[in-house]
Amino acid sequence: MNIPSNLKYTKDHEWIKIEGETAIVGITDFAQGELGDIVYVDVDTLDDTVEEGAVFGSVEAVKTVSDLFMPLTGEVIEFNEALEDEPELVNSDPYGKGWMIKIAISDSSQIENLLDAEAYQKLIKG
Repeated sequence: MNIPSNLKYTKDHEWIKIEGETAIVGITDFAQGELGDIVYVDVDTLDDTVEEGAVFGSVEAVKTVSDLFMPLTGEVIEFNEALEDEPELVNSDPYGKGWMIKIAISDSSQIENLLDAEAYQKLIKG
């Protein structure tokens, strides 16, 4: 299982890459594996400020729909439009081309609440 050490993680299986005042968000390799073949990614919060822990969208797999939770409070400034035509990128490249949103971070102190790779690995191993 791929858990890059340069990313932060949530207990809800989102990953976040901090780049100064902005961040890139997606779902983890573990999450996409649990969901199975992803057929649709829905993000209707573009240009909205979303609170930490609130739903920013959903991902639809063949057998289920799962909410996506905001790892940090911030404004959703970009949606990965490649997912409109190729939602399977979330399965094939969850940490690269399968990213979901970019956010402008509102409260950088919340970064301390995120898990590092080691803590996330412990979480999924139970």
